[in-house]
Order: sequence, then C-alpha cells, then structure tokens
Amino acid sequence: MNWMDKVFGTPKPVIAMCHLQALPGDPAYRAADGLQEVLRSALAEIASLQEGGVDGILISNEFSLPYLTKTEPITAITMARIIGELRSEISVPFGVNVLWDAEASIDLAAATGAEFVREIFTGVYASDFGTWDTNVGKTARHRMAIGAQDVRLLFNIVPEAASYLGSRTVADIARSTVFNCKPDGLCVSGLTAGASTDNSVLQTVKDNAGDTPVIVNTGVKAANAQEQLRIADAAIVGTYFKRDGVFENEADPRRVAELMSEVAALRKSL
Repeated sequence: MNWMDKVFGTPKPVIAMCHLQALPGDPAYRAADGLQEVLRSALAEIASLQEGGVDGILISNEFSLPYLTKTEPITAITMARIIGELRSEISVPFGVNVLWDAEASIDLAAATGAEFVREIFTGVYASDFGTWDTNVGKTARHRMAIGAQDVRLLFNIVPEAASYLGSRTVADIARSTVFNCKPDGLCVSGLTAGASTDNSVLQTVKDNAGDTPVIVNTGVKAANAQEQLRIADAAIVGTYFKRDGVFENEADPRRVAELMSEVAALRKSL
C-alpha cells in the first residue's frame, strides 16, 4: 500500500481539479464581481465534483493565465482566504497548486492544511511563459524551514506548454528525479490542460519510477480512464468534468459520475 491508498482510501484515486476563476492582479479578474463571485464559482464546482464521487480535489488558480513562474504575494494570499471559506464544504482529501510557483504552493498547503501539492519542481524548460528554471534544493529546504515536510509533493516531469532544455529521455528524467529528489509522485501531462497524455510516455515513466506513484495529469476521459489507469496509479482530471468538456465551463456532476463509474468498474477487476 502506498501513501495514496492511505490518504484516499482507494486504489487508482481520481483527483478532480477545482479551477478558481481569475484572482486580483490577474489579467482576467472581474473586479466588478469581486471575490464573492470567485468563491461562489468554487463552491459550486466543489459541490458538483463531490456529488459525482471524486476521491480528492486539487485547488488551483487555473484562470490566472498567462501564468507566472514567480507569483505575486496577492495570489497565494487570496487563495488562502478562499480555501479558508471553502474548507468546511470539502469532504475529501485536497491539495493545492499555485501556478507555477513551487514555494508559494508549499506555503499555501502549510497554511490551509492541504495534503499534497502539484508543481514543477525540477528541470529547465522553454515555455510559453519564457525560460522556466527551477531550484529543487532550495524548495526542499524551504519546505523543511516552514514545517511542511508532511505535505506530499507531486512532481510534474512532463510540464504543460513547455519542453525540456536538454537531450535526456523521459526515462532518464524519471529515474534521476526519483533518485535525487525523492518525489511523492510523478505527474505525466499532455501539451495543455485537457490534452491527452501519451500512453507510451506514461508507460515509460511508470517503468522507470520504481515504487513512486505515477499520476496521469491531463486528458483523462470516461472513454480512456480504464486504459490509462491500468498504467498509472492515479489520475488528475479537470477539463473532462466541465460541461461539454470545455475548459472554461462549470463542472457537470453527470460527467463526473460517468467517469467515476468507469473507474469503479476498473477497481472491481483489480
């Protein structure tokens, strides 16, 4: 039994994204509506996801596009306020992700009691957001300094909207990340939110991750959930759970239940 089985209480857990609307300072923030509209949207999304039967929730500032790799303090501060108001409505384990700022994500987890963080902790990339560098040694020490060593870290080693600056294979990256950084999980993604994750890449990471759980991070649908979760140990799902499968739409509990039904059938066969 790995840590995910203990936290989520089930094999092959499905972690649903709660996409926060744009926040103060973001280009798309609707100041006339204020934070109450952000909170209303998040409450409705969490209710729909839990009604559909998800195993966990990952709260992120998804509509803060275009993302910063070092966020302004207002982003994590606002997210902390929102999560504080949401907390009594969340009945499943939850994590956080301040896109794309590793230390801010860990800070937010420590402040809100989140169980896990998904982030880009390692590597150097050419991305839509410029050259994207990381400093995992500094991040690991920051985690210890603030007493957040129990927060689980999910490393996205195939990040969205970016390519690795270097010639190493994904197999080498998976092996060296596990050896050097001791991640709690490895996330494998497609090009963008909602884009399919290549099964061959997913299998390669799984084959080279040892005992570290592997999470399929984008593009999971009812039609491919069983296939991908036969490879991966868990899934993070966002876009498919939206009305009509459109990223910008609200969560649809019927689509959530549809995918979770496929996962329940897979679990029975294990």
